[in-house]
Amino acid sequence: MATDAPPPQKGSPDEPRALPSTEEFTEVQQSAEFGELRRAHRSFAFPLAIAFIAWYLVYVLLSNYAGDFMGTKVVGNINVALVLGLAQFLTTFLIAWWYSRHAATQLDPKAEAIKSRMEGGA
Repeated sequence: MATDAPPPQKGSPDEPRALPSTEEFTEVQQSAEFGELRRAHRSFAFPLAIAFIAWYLVYVLLSNYAGDFMGTKVVGNINVALVLGLAQFLTTFLIAWWYSRHAATQLDPKAEAIKSRMEGGA
């Protein structure tokens, strides 16, 4: 996509800074602060992913082996299978929203602190 903005001039505040060295990346990766960030992410994302996969597999197994139960009418022509299938979509959106909130409040501030220190802003 073309823009009408001219390229930044040398020495301007918009000029990109040099990237950190490999050693600096390795040092940050081994720091306690980065380890805490990684733990905060993993302790939230992994259990939630495992729970959702288990919930999905239960739905698939019920669909395959519990046809009578899944065919049970709830209201009118709406059966248990439809309700649980729609619940799959609902839980997907709820998990995405929940993770977004978690990331914004718990992960992003820690990641931004590491990033600003790596870029020399701190």
